[in-house]
Amino acid sequence: MYSLTLALHSLLRWVVLTLGVLAAVRADDKSARWFATSLDVQLLLGLGLYVVLSPMTAIAFQDFGAAMGNTVLRFWAVEHIAGMIVAMALAHVGRARIRRTSDAARRRRLGAIFFGLAVLVLVIAIPWPGTPAARPLFRLP
Repeated sequence: MYSLTLALHSLLRWVVLTLGVLAAVRADDKSARWFATSLDVQLLLGLGLYVVLSPMTAIAFQDFGAAMGNTVLRFWAVEHIAGMIVAMALAHVGRARIRRTSDAARRRRLGAIFFGLAVLVLVIAIPWPGTPAARPLFRLP
């Protein structure tokens, strides 16, 4: 179950990033909805990993204080999930803001700001190859 969930979570990152860039460029409700929905699905998969399936968080939760001194465990226990929650909040707030805005120029500006920041936070919080908590770019089950 862990391998399958991790593979889905890993592959869905590309969908989320693509939809995030699209939402930042288009700033319409349809692209914003798809971006926010993809983040919601990604969060559900991630929470399943975080709370139940991941051996990394299980190790971190055994001694949370010691985990804070370990770069990799701290990334998985705190930094990754915090970044993703921030990105999710930006996406949902951005969607709400553009839905209430009738002026097209303001909607594009708000979309670029909120969705652009959400994508930036996502990129920062993803465990890219070459980082201490590295994961492969593509993971198959």
